[in-house]
Amino acid sequence: MVDALARAARQLRTPCGDGEMVWRVWGTGAPLLLLHGGSGSWTHWLRTIPVLARRYQLWVADLPGLGQSAMPAEPWTPMTATDAIVAGIDQLLPHRPLRIAGFSFGGLLAGLTAARLGERVHTLVLIGVPALGLPGSPREPFAKLRSSMSRAEIEAVHRKNLEILMFADPRNIDALAIHLQDENTRRARFRSRPFAATDQLASALESVTAPVKTIWGTRDVIASPSLEARLAVLRSHHPELDVRLIEGSGHWVMYEAAEAFNAALVDVLEESGS
Repeated sequence: MVDALARAARQLRTPCGDGEMVWRVWGTGAPLLLLHGGSGSWTHWLRTIPVLARRYQLWVADLPGLGQSAMPAEPWTPMTATDAIVAGIDQLLPHRPLRIAGFSFGGLLAGLTAARLGERVHTLVLIGVPALGLPGSPREPFAKLRSSMSRAEIEAVHRKNLEILMFADPRNIDALAIHLQDENTRRARFRSRPFAATDQLASALESVTAPVKTIWGTRDVIASPSLEARLAVLRSHHPELDVRLIEGSGHWVMYEAAEAFNAALVDVLEESGS
């Protein structure tokens, strides 16, 4: 399934640190940039791409230091990652207006990118975003991989960690989700977790001129202890905020509740006249 979708894409590369940033493109129409979450890759959007590519030209990046993309220039921060993203957009989509949707850490980078691009950004959609300057609830520590583990033990670690962070209902964790988690975490070099507790996204939103939309799973663990507090921060910078909640879903909402999420994403984009 992953390979078939990858083969259907055009793959492009732009400079990133000492290497290249990898972009995949599906569909035709107005450009929509999708930025995945931390320790992930383009495959975070696996269940979104086939649906949204019928309406938009999807530009789906592997973020700097994740997936197949090289690390950004040092120091390795959201700002240097954004430098590589903006440079790639300027090279691949010069002067074209675009929509941006960002998930989790990708939402932080989406906000920083939208602040840089100004009026070129038509709509900004933030999905389960950190970096709003609010404390989170304590979470169970992640399970650790060890070199001596069997394949079954490795899969059990990934299942446990998906349960801790990404899914609300463990019954929704399937073999594909475990495979993607294994592939993505093995390739992850950029460590995004230290930036989750900052206010970098909240600060960037002061400079974002595009209308802001947000989609959350109601059981997203990173919204704990209060999703409403996070929405209040977003509204303080963008009173026009359009909120869509996916009932009963967790953090990786575009996978766990793909049908409802895709409908919500299409809806907020079309409400913006996309």
